[in-house]
Amino acid sequence: MQHTFGKASTIAALDIGSSKVCCVIAKLSKDKKINIVGYGYNASRGIKNGVVTDIGQATIAVGNAVQDAEQMANERIDRVIVSIGGEKVRSMLKTASIPLNKNRPINDTDLEKVYQKGTAKVNVGEYSLIHCIHNGYRLDGGELLKDPHNLFADELSINILLGLIPEHICKNVNTVIENAHLGVSGRVFDSYASGIACLVDDEKEMGATVIDMGGGTTSITSFRNGHPIYFASIPVGGNNVTNDIAYGLTTSFSHAERLKTLHGCAFLTQQDSIDTINVYPVGEEDDSCIKQIPRSELVNIIAPRIEETFEMVNRKLYEAGLINDSSHRVVLTGGASQLSGVVDVAAMVLDKQVRLGRPKNILNLPDNLYTPSFATCVGMLLFGANYSERRPKKIISKPINSGNRIVDNIGMWLKTMWD
Repeated sequence: MQHTFGKASTIAALDIGSSKVCCVIAKLSKDKKINIVGYGYNASRGIKNGVVTDIGQATIAVGNAVQDAEQMANERIDRVIVSIGGEKVRSMLKTASIPLNKNRPINDTDLEKVYQKGTAKVNVGEYSLIHCIHNGYRLDGGELLKDPHNLFADELSINILLGLIPEHICKNVNTVIENAHLGVSGRVFDSYASGIACLVDDEKEMGATVIDMGGGTTSITSFRNGHPIYFASIPVGGNNVTNDIAYGLTTSFSHAERLKTLHGCAFLTQQDSIDTINVYPVGEEDDSCIKQIPRSELVNIIAPRIEETFEMVNRKLYEAGLINDSSHRVVLTGGASQLSGVVDVAAMVLDKQVRLGRPKNILNLPDNLYTPSFATCVGMLLFGANYSERRPKKIISKPINSGNRIVDNIGMWLKTMWD
């Protein structure tokens, strides 16, 4: 399929997930209002835990989703904004400082100078740089500021957050996109895009963590002062729950998915020991082979996995110094977040205010897209329309600190931010 349409007024987002591939096409007005004109989605193939495992199958899945979106929009696209995820997402913090002229207030020249110093040379090691976000300034090591214009100080510092993912993951995604006869106009972490779509401005300012519960991975982006301050992920998602059910009840994966959707819950209730559900043994589809079990048996398989997922998230937030901030809240998105009881379990394990996030920052959003499952795709459109990031002048690849040292670096910075 050859794509020739590429007007600036048209933007397209492609979310390549472990459970589904989704493409959304939108028209962008002069005042940056987004009008969705087409979308397509289908089951994911050749993707596991957010990573391409079969180029051919992944290309077919992408091509089908894009073709469906193009047909609905009656447009051809040639470039897409692509979501990036997987269990290897990392954050790294860079800081830089410059001395100031004590006899005059801070001006644009000072801000540009400290930014250039902070991004003059960025070492990404074996990773690809997805995001480079400056998220605040400090004067003389003090509180984080958004805009230090016209203030006096001895020293101006800048904080720059880098979002990284192993280079081979990006190369494989690029190959899939190229094989589908498309180009990449931008990349964005899936949970970051979901945050753009689901969070209100006050949440971004006061502090919120978006937990995007996908099929193969659970991605994390934390916001503060209007900007992302932390990226991470864990290798557990909704497919793990489905696998547990399939093995635990000796049924097929497709039937296990159906049981999870229709009867699943993240915690046990008294009624679960009374209610019964039908289970088809693996390889059997004859009604005479149906087993009847109490619903509690299903819930007892699901609940430990959901609790484990949030315990792993809690560990990540603890390492980043985010766990003890009382004003920090949590927003769940992604297909796996729609399981009954997930919000309650998250609130219990994380000890935070938790809500379910749906994309809300685009007017006249089609009903089919107004679910947590499509938060990433909607957020990518908003990212493409409203966000811009300056790339560092020089990116080098030399051995850098391990993932744990990166997390320690982020954690120490966050703790000093809120002490």
